[in-house]
Amino acid sequence: MTDWLDWPFFEPRHRELADRLVRWCEANLAGGHADDVDAACRSLVAALGGAGFLNLCVANGGTPPDVRSLAIARSTLARASGLADFAFAMQGLGSGAISLSGSAAQKAEWLPKVASGEAIAAFALTEPETGSDAANLAMTARRDGEDWVLDGEKSYISNGTLADVLTVFARTGEGEGARGISAFIVHGNVPGLSVAERIEVIAPHPLARLKFEGVRAELLGAEGGGFKIAMQTLNLFRVTVGAAALGFAQRALDEALAFASTRKLGNLTLADNAVTQERLGEMATSVDASALLIARAAWQQDMGKADNRRAAAMAKLHATEEAQRVIDMAVQLHGGLGVTKGAKVEELYREIRALRIYEGASEVQRMVIARDLLKEHRS
Repeated sequence: MTDWLDWPFFEPRHRELADRLVRWCEANLAGGHADDVDAACRSLVAALGGAGFLNLCVANGGTPPDVRSLAIARSTLARASGLADFAFAMQGLGSGAISLSGSAAQKAEWLPKVASGEAIAAFALTEPETGSDAANLAMTARRDGEDWVLDGEKSYISNGTLADVLTVFARTGEGEGARGISAFIVHGNVPGLSVAERIEVIAPHPLARLKFEGVRAELLGAEGGGFKIAMQTLNLFRVTVGAAALGFAQRALDEALAFASTRKLGNLTLADNAVTQERLGEMATSVDASALLIARAAWQQDMGKADNRRAAAMAKLHATEEAQRVIDMAVQLHGGLGVTKGAKVEELYREIRALRIYEGASEVQRMVIARDLLKEHRS
């Protein structure tokens, strides 16, 4: 189901990218979770970099990443493998602040390594006591000569167990809340940085709680500008979270169609049952609605619309929430097989859940949409 790429939001280059990605996935992704997640992620990053796909994640000559290309990549990869989507997405999110706000030297040092797969990137914002309320960070950064020194903890950090470069946000004290936060670049092997805890989640990924004890770091952007950098980075990639959810939902629909068409129900198949047809129709409608919202938001972002927050929030909200419903319907249609370990729909059921939480929970997206509507209404 790639007909959404025929819509006028996309250009021939986007359709060519999708074709290349599909062929690459068919040749390189067997599906399922690996026993050694860290090793699998390293291998996937290297393979994606070698194939040239990670170039999509970083700024090119000062031009931000093309959001439509990112969305196509994430939906295609997620349809084949949740871990492949994760490996791709984190290279973008982990280096996004460098693409958007790094100095020429910082970009030259890290972006080619991220794009080639030589360096694995991480985005370290969340703390043990700070989730959606990102302005209330506790990690501190203090000057020490020409350097900055970080102390504190970060939690639920994707690629935390294997990152070569981390974008880290800490309090430098220029003001209260968001005004007192700065962004930093931290080398993954710097003294004082350690994995305090590996965090196991229902869909295995390399997540960790990290401890910073006198960690030396390099300032990224202006002092006190870290919160703005964090929000700009998250805004750049928010639509692509919805695109990953779209890929999961598309795969769930594929699996449901294939199962229903072959599963015997008396002298007929499950697909001949009216209730099954009603469910398949509902699933397909949800998938197309999500695709429309994602395509619109990604196109608006690439066209340079000044304020794309509402469209991006709608795309992420609808796509992730509806993907959860579509996958749940696919599991239900499969019956006992749907909750059997090793079944693709069971894997999707575990993969989708986190997308409704990370990079702005659904509740936050609803607030963003409502506040933007109210602001427009009152103006």
